[in-house]
Amino acid sequence: MADLKRILLFFRSSLFILLADWLDFKSKKKKRRGICSSKILWIRRFSGFFFAAMLMIILSPSLHSFPPAEAIKSSHLDSYLRLPSYQASHSSKDRFSFRKASGFRNADECGFTDRKITGVCDPSLVHVAITLDVVYLRGSIAAVHSILQHSLCPENIFFHFIVSDADLETLVRSTIPQLKFKVYYFDPEIVRNLISSSVRQALEQPLNYARNYLADLLEPCVRRVIYLDSDLVVVDDITKLWITNLGSRTIGAPEYCHANFTNYFTGGFWSDQRFSRTFKGRKPCYFNTGVMVIDLVKWRRVGYTKRIERWMQIQKRYRIYELGSLPPFLLVFAGRVAPIEHRWNQHGLGGDNVKGSCRELHPGPVSLLHWSGSGKPWLRLDSNRPCPLDALWAPYDLYGHPH
Repeated sequence: MADLKRILLFFRSSLFILLADWLDFKSKKKKRRGICSSKILWIRRFSGFFFAAMLMIILSPSLHSFPPAEAIKSSHLDSYLRLPSYQASHSSKDRFSFRKASGFRNADECGFTDRKITGVCDPSLVHVAITLDVVYLRGSIAAVHSILQHSLCPENIFFHFIVSDADLETLVRSTIPQLKFKVYYFDPEIVRNLISSSVRQALEQPLNYARNYLADLLEPCVRRVIYLDSDLVVVDDITKLWITNLGSRTIGAPEYCHANFTNYFTGGFWSDQRFSRTFKGRKPCYFNTGVMVIDLVKWRRVGYTKRIERWMQIQKRYRIYELGSLPPFLLVFAGRVAPIEHRWNQHGLGGDNVKGSCRELHPGPVSLLHWSGSGKPWLRLDSNRPCPLDALWAPYDLYGHPH
């Protein structure tokens, strides 16, 4: 029954995303933005009808078979894995139990099926960096699972997991046995004295700043990496994001120039010319650091880690912003970012940093859903108080309570 529920959630979410894509096309064709928003509202209002229709299709014996292409990305799950307890930062011990993900393989279109990937320096690899900790572990596993499910060439993806405390390597390897990955230790003491208080305690965790040090942590042969937060799922082939043309820029990310950029810094910052003039000659826009494509060669050459650390030191003395790891990135890169389509970061689904209230999708196509904010889908689902869009995260969740 649980498997049927997951299948239903998967079909419902897939239908919603396909319809959103279609509506975005229609809205562009008609050049009327209001049409897309009103139609999406209509779809949500009658989502129950579509859900019932998909139920009839699933239960129909004549439609149970799947084409070979779907078999490659099967979401069927099997045996539970019982794992040892880990000590969480809040001093309570949780026992993790994850279902083992099904196997995966490259599609024929990937080519080089007989060629063996030699290691982390293999030029055919797509590199993805994600942090792992006991608090967000469930989200990280779901993010990895979603990437594999939607990738045409999942065997060509190499994951770089950044950790600071518990030994989670065995857990990951047992849950997704075929996964290509390496675990890197990030010493919290590197940033402990640079972190200042934030509007949300989670933003003060040292591992949240590990993205600043990817150029140092990863092997020199890794020339580019996609950095992803742990509270998201990818619903498109990540290779499309990987091949983003950065031009002369060091990082690429979806920009949101309609956002009030002044809100990300204090009044003291803007009134002090020593600080505010850093944006002189630039057209800074807000971007979310939870999804970035990073040219590590340029990063290392310029030494951007030291520049970010310098702003963190200034923050400790002058209190020029209230958020965590985001503002230093804005100070260094805003106005110097290679723009990426908004579809690659439908962010804010976790609400704000205080209430974590429910949010709707932004108009337009969707390739990545991001629950940035304080509301996380696994917590809301477990408390039986989910937001509507949390159903789009659920099909990728491999977590299960132990018996």
